[in-house]
Amino acid sequence: MVGENRSDSWAVPEGMGAAVLDALFFQSPVGLHVYDKELRLMRANTAARLMRQVSVDGLLGRTLPEILRFFDVSDPAAVERVAHRVLETGTPELDVRIRVRDRRDPPVEAVASASVFRLQRTDGTVLGLAAAVTDVTSRVRAEAEMQLLNEAAARIGTTLDVFRTAAEFCELASPALADTVTVDVYDEVLRGRAPSADALDRDQTVRRAGFRSVAGPDQQGVPGVGEVDVYPLGTPHRTVLDTLAPKLIRRLSPDAPWVDTERRRDARIMRAGTHSMMLVPIRARGVALGLACFYRWRDPTPFDHQDLRLAQQLTTHAGQCLDNARLYSRERSVARVLSGGFAHTPPSVDAAVELARTHLPAGTGGGWFDVIPLSGSRVALVAGDTTSGTSRPGAISEVRAAVEALSDLDLPPDEILHRLHDLASRPTILTDATGSEAGNGPSATCLCLVYDPVTRLCAAASAGHPAPFLVHPGGEVEALDVAAGPPLGQGLAHYALTERALPEGTTLMIYNTALLTGSAPGTSVQSLLSDRFAEPHPSLQAVSDACAAALAPRRLSRDAYLLLARTRTLDDSQTKAWAFPNTPESAGQARKRAVNQLAEWGLSQDVIDDTALVVSELVTNSVRYAKGPIQLRLIRDGDSALVCEVTDGSSASPHLRRALDTDENGRGLFITAQLTERWGVRPAGRGKTLWAERVVPTAPVTDRGEPAEE
Repeated sequence: MVGENRSDSWAVPEGMGAAVLDALFFQSPVGLHVYDKELRLMRANTAARLMRQVSVDGLLGRTLPEILRFFDVSDPAAVERVAHRVLETGTPELDVRIRVRDRRDPPVEAVASASVFRLQRTDGTVLGLAAAVTDVTSRVRAEAEMQLLNEAAARIGTTLDVFRTAAEFCELASPALADTVTVDVYDEVLRGRAPSADALDRDQTVRRAGFRSVAGPDQQGVPGVGEVDVYPLGTPHRTVLDTLAPKLIRRLSPDAPWVDTERRRDARIMRAGTHSMMLVPIRARGVALGLACFYRWRDPTPFDHQDLRLAQQLTTHAGQCLDNARLYSRERSVARVLSGGFAHTPPSVDAAVELARTHLPAGTGGGWFDVIPLSGSRVALVAGDTTSGTSRPGAISEVRAAVEALSDLDLPPDEILHRLHDLASRPTILTDATGSEAGNGPSATCLCLVYDPVTRLCAAASAGHPAPFLVHPGGEVEALDVAAGPPLGQGLAHYALTERALPEGTTLMIYNTALLTGSAPGTSVQSLLSDRFAEPHPSLQAVSDACAAALAPRRLSRDAYLLLARTRTLDDSQTKAWAFPNTPESAGQARKRAVNQLAEWGLSQDVIDDTALVVSELVTNSVRYAKGPIQLRLIRDGDSALVCEVTDGSSASPHLRRALDTDENGRGLFITAQLTERWGVRPAGRGKTLWAERVVPTAPVTDRGEPAEE
């Protein structure tokens, strides 16, 4: 019967135990280490890769700490704790990861997985430990590479800025792959152009766009970010750019024929102790963009071909993002040319405000702000946000363009918002991706603020946008009381104008709601701002960055921004005003006053003569077509601009027309347009202001600091 012969059937064949031991220590693909109770190595096989490089007999009898030091284990204390815990409790420890380096030159890092269990007799007497060791280097490395590639997809290309994209790439690759990473791009790329093969043959000038080193975030490379350089012929960098083939240098020798320590870059590479490097061309859509360089000088393990494949994959993704930034730069340049952006130098706002901007992108878009110079040295600060949904592509650009156009008409902030509301109510402007109209879809807010440095008057209106904060020169923080009307395109338009005189040095803080979601509970925004402004900072930009860091959440859900504008004032030495009766003699009197003031300001005779003629024509125009007193104001805006303003009580706006040779009238505005860079009509509560602005040429200076003579 089977049951009767069971014990005989399962009897262990003679010699099986010896065969098992022989297989474990001489044939098993799994490493096996046996330690006694004092954790001395009693027996080991040579299956583990690193054990093949040493004599096992030389390790027998050594303690576990000695074995760990011999194999240069990265965290020996943790391994010892595991061994003692298993020895004391008898509970096995599985998949203990151990990082080791072998004794070869160059060293090779490996990762082992150890399963540790206690050895004991049937009566419970503890004999020691056994550890089954498996080499998992390939698996761990593959997992790390996949994780790095996944991070690259999320972290690289969050903006359409070449320098920021290059910095994101470098920050990802160092120290994960290399000790130092650099990105150099052709200058043509920064201009939005695709470098041609002929151009690259003639000029190998590149500009450093990104740098990152394990030496620290403050460490600068050679060349520095933003600086230009040229790769000489014969260097591996130039070879890679010429052939567009990646290059791996496993062992970099100081005696390499291309190394020239007279060159700053080569000297820096050698001085750092670089022993291995990879050079990968940056390409996208058939366009060569530049070069990515990877260096190892702290990590003793040299690069290998698997590292090179990973570097190529990362660089391919970065290349697509850099090319997106290049294409964006090109389209933006085209738009600026088509809109006449390069026709004239835009007026400065320095006389009105000192500016600082901090933008915290989350990749969602929607938030925007603009600073628009206005007539009479005034400045418009405009900000907007899309608070929900997804706006139609280009909708925000249309709103911003409309704001700028309406500002050029010198309309007050409340009137600008009324017209924007009408524009946004059209079904083709603010619609979401599904085609829902603005009234049912996303909500666009807007804040429009105008500051006059002569009167110190601040006028503001809001379409559902947060009111700005005021930080007074003494440090007091308050919210400007601006009545918020409905968001653009929603509800009935009703926007109230708020006016307030601001002391010189008052800081206006304009922001969107995404910035304030990170404030700690129970902490007011005013107290946070007060603390930041009380701290010493080297510049207003540093204050802006500090405030944004204190207010913004750790993880942004939408783009956030902060705009700081510190007000300035044009005092009596920079502006002068007179009032005249509405009589024909006023034109001559105004001309005389203007000539005397311009001479007092030290302007040239040509400027005095031209401005005197403009004053005569504008005052004559007011005498002829308006009633009531006339005011003349001259503004010396910095060292290069002169503004002439004539205000009267008529709301009728004059129009420029070309007078015939036989006409006696109609030449006033034509003459004004010829003698000034720009002119316009600014409506007022009662009446209007005719203004004209011209650039005042600065006299060239000799080496001695004196005006040069022609």
